[in-house]
Amino acid sequence: MSTDKLIQKYNIPGPRYTSYPTVPYWNAEGINIEDWKRTLVRAFNESNSTEGISLYIHLPFCENLCTFCGCHKRITKRHEVEEPYIDTVLKEWALYCDLLPTKPEIKELHLGGGTPTFFSPDSLKKLIDGIFALATRSEEYEYSYEGHPNNTTKAHLQTLFDLGFNRNSFGVQDYDPKVQKTINRIQSFEAVEDVTKFSRDIGYTSVSHDLIFGLPHQTEQSIISTIEKTKLLKPDRIAFYSYAHVPWIKGVGQRGYDEADLPSADLKRKMYETGKKMLYDIGYREIGMDHFALESDNLYTSMTEKKLHRNFMGYTAGKTKLMIGLGMSSISDSWYSFAQNVKTVEEYQEVVNKGEIPLLRGHLLSDEDLIIREHILNIMCHFETSWAEDRMKFPELDTCIEKLEEMAKDGLVEITSTGLKLPETARPFVRNVCMAFDLHLSRKAPNTRVFSMTI
Repeated sequence: MSTDKLIQKYNIPGPRYTSYPTVPYWNAEGINIEDWKRTLVRAFNESNSTEGISLYIHLPFCENLCTFCGCHKRITKRHEVEEPYIDTVLKEWALYCDLLPTKPEIKELHLGGGTPTFFSPDSLKKLIDGIFALATRSEEYEYSYEGHPNNTTKAHLQTLFDLGFNRNSFGVQDYDPKVQKTINRIQSFEAVEDVTKFSRDIGYTSVSHDLIFGLPHQTEQSIISTIEKTKLLKPDRIAFYSYAHVPWIKGVGQRGYDEADLPSADLKRKMYETGKKMLYDIGYREIGMDHFALESDNLYTSMTEKKLHRNFMGYTAGKTKLMIGLGMSSISDSWYSFAQNVKTVEEYQEVVNKGEIPLLRGHLLSDEDLIIREHILNIMCHFETSWAEDRMKFPELDTCIEKLEEMAKDGLVEITSTGLKLPETARPFVRNVCMAFDLHLSRKAPNTRVFSMTI
């Protein structure tokens, strides 16, 4: 069957599997705060001294609304919001540190948003100094942040580098002026060039650019042009995402253009294949789903050594059992449970200032969840999984394998008596393979549109 026909057959709504179970299938009754604290401490005790913990800090403010964005953010030009927000994040961190039996060692630290470089260098220094007043760095650490090319200054780059950050990421999306205007993300190639060059001059070990295909008014030629420009800067990593059009979830931001302005599914896939070939031709290698890296980058090394991990921050070069999320809407992961914070700045500050962890909802994983989670992680990170060990078997395994028989006939998955593997040509269909293992999804299909298309 041709690739086009396979895409038509398998391009259905499906999860992106940054977690299992996926958020729509978390326990309807949520997770109580005592269960969250218990699993948090359990994961910390099992891993802090050997692998450290991960810390994600959500900095939600942006000066302008990018209409393609699906993140939880607050649009404002009032920078007086910085100090009270940082004060609240540090209070939340103190609440967590009070629960932990020893001082945490932070292996991974990521500032996401929103726009972290909305905050001034001095504010960011206050934040990171406050975090490490109660923690230490692991011996091998990777600290990263997301920056906007238009407002990331040399002072931002130098201050964060001096604080221990060794990797950064810049949202480019597309260099085509018409696309930029439509998504309200106007930035020049020169701005991206400057922050990339300054980062390298300062000493960052890895610089990443985010590119998106499937945006409104985007063409195959604009993808070619964008990657030709990207070739001139040769970032160490590239996230090459499919635009997820989910206005029924994200509301007004993604309704700033008509669906007729979006490229067709066939054209969108052609954009990806064209972009992927161009990236391979200039030395990038595909990492999991949506990511590419030069062979000199540790994300590639991690993949070849089968150490690649995936969580709510995306793909990471290492794994920690515990990831604590700070800030409004942040999600924490203790491996045994998930917990998400409340989603507005006002409620977040109100709850934390009462001395409470700002829990909105969560999920306590069952024994079955933990097995399926591991299979899906294996598939998403390594394009294979195994049930040779008894601990990786579960009662509905045979049913899951039966669901994959059609994909096996189409050459998209190779199944043996003890495991499965995706051939390289089938990697665009990795989400479909994961869906066969998703028992929550198979037991209760959503009644409304919840997920973006898989391909």
